[in-house]
Amino acid sequence: MTEEMLRTGIRANGLDGVSEHVLSADRVRAHKPDPRAYAMALDAFGLPRAEILFVSFADWDGAGAEWFWYPTFWVNRIAAPPEEIAPPADGAGPDLAALAAFVLPSA
Repeated sequence: MTEEMLRTGIRANGLDGVSEHVLSADRVRAHKPDPRAYAMALDAFGLPRAEILFVSFADWDGAGAEWFWYPTFWVNRIAAPPEEIAPPADGAGPDLAALAAFVLPSA
């Protein structure tokens, strides 16, 4: 997916301004699970990988992030079975409310 496609989805869902970065693997001309696709966040946010939570809506994408040593959360909206190719995500839930509870457990 290109950056413009992502920006279109962000605008259509009223999420402009929620994040300062829109990262597309298209930018580095790589397809996931190529490490270059996951490394973009390190450069964009200037944080160590342990401080970046990779959130996926597809477990295979989370598996690639696990291989890159990111902490991960899987938003499993369709109650799909987990992939068998990688360790399970650090957290999982059916929606963004579950993600918020994972990130802010006392809230």
